[in-house]
Amino acid sequence: MLTRLYVKDFVIVSRQELELHAGFTALTGETGAGKSILVDALSLLLGERSSAEVVRPGANAAEVSAEFEPSAAARAWLAQADFAAEELLLRRTVDAQGKSRCYINGSPATVAQLRELGELLVDIFGQHAHQSLLRAEGARSFLDAFAHVDTRACEAAYAQWRKAHDELTRATALQGSLEQERERLEFDLKELERLAPGEHEWDELSATHQRLSHSAELIGLVQRALDTLGDDDSAVGTQLAALTQTLRHAAELDATLADPLAAVENAEAVLADAVHTLRAYQGRLDADPAALDDVDQRMGLWMSLARRHRTPPRDLPGLLAAKRAQRAALDAQQDLAALQAHSDRCHTLYQQAARQLTEQRKRAAPKLAQQVTKSLQELGMPGARLEIALEPLAAPSPSGMERVEFLVCGHEGATPRPVGRVASGGELSRIALAIAVACSRKAAVPTLIFDEIDAGIGGVT
Repeated sequence: MLTRLYVKDFVIVSRQELELHAGFTALTGETGAGKSILVDALSLLLGERSSAEVVRPGANAAEVSAEFEPSAAARAWLAQADFAAEELLLRRTVDAQGKSRCYINGSPATVAQLRELGELLVDIFGQHAHQSLLRAEGARSFLDAFAHVDTRACEAAYAQWRKAHDELTRATALQGSLEQERERLEFDLKELERLAPGEHEWDELSATHQRLSHSAELIGLVQRALDTLGDDDSAVGTQLAALTQTLRHAAELDATLADPLAAVENAEAVLADAVHTLRAYQGRLDADPAALDDVDQRMGLWMSLARRHRTPPRDLPGLLAAKRAQRAALDAQQDLAALQAHSDRCHTLYQQAARQLTEQRKRAAPKLAQQVTKSLQELGMPGARLEIALEPLAAPSPSGMERVEFLVCGHEGATPRPVGRVASGGELSRIALAIAVACSRKAAVPTLIFDEIDAGIGGVT
């Protein structure tokens, strides 16, 4: 339950602190004294939307904090969300720029976490609750609150079904244009798949073309290098071998020449490796013009397709993969049977979730009507009776397949009619209060706040 509320620089409140205890607490005062502002401050703390307008003029930031005795449900939530569970202190600040910061037991939190935790701590019935009776959505909300109906599963199923249905509708409408697009795509794919560009083929073709186009020159250059490194008397290899023999003899006479000898021997080995590599390269060189023509033709095909698709040649393999993915996506869109089956499955899941809500509401409606009727006898409406009608909707909705309407008769023997047609302002207020009381008896939250819920009821009542 709420034990302490602290408000600072919020709207017109400079500083206010309330200590609260178990039982009934009433805040009274003249109109404009700021009673509802305290409720607004608590609503902000429990996750309502914030803005810079809540900051008192001249202040840097508004601050609202509250202490609670945590219930078992609240302790379980805190533990699951990794917050300390020994105490429960909520705090929220809003600066002059509208930036909000939230804290749970001193640790940073999100607005969504405040809102989720707040649903376990406080229920607020606003001063305009009676106006909700005139709206079908408001009547449904009252009944769902009384019955502890959770519509989230139905809302999720509805969203999935609408998405599947929209995809089916869109695919059906685009069937003709999709077929044309597929024909164009198949033409592009036929050309690309005929070329069958390899992932690194363009770079390999470029390197091969460079080598073949200069093969005659390369043959001469390599032969000249081999002649320079060869075995005749003037060749580098012959002279290096002679140098090795000279230093080897010298090292036998003076061991300090071992290092120069090792360096020359290493150079001789490196030179031998170079000769071996050059001879192997020479063996691979091909001056055949036909090989160069083959490479030229292959590169020409690459460049022709690249120009048509306005892309660099080396990007053709990626383009082929992208076109194949587009074809797969088109196939999926054109498979109307699969889309229809998916839509039907989603619709079935929605209907199952909606029927569960319907059953819960059917069970709860007479119980709520009975409790409200009993309370109306004590609120200056003897003989009044409330009935709750569940009418099928013309089209499914995220919250189910029925509309909830409150019907009231003001005296014995009267025919129940929609509450907005027969109830006066004062009677609407009485009915709203009776419903709020009935819902509060079913509530699992430990703190209930009624903001001017008695408006229009009258002093005697």
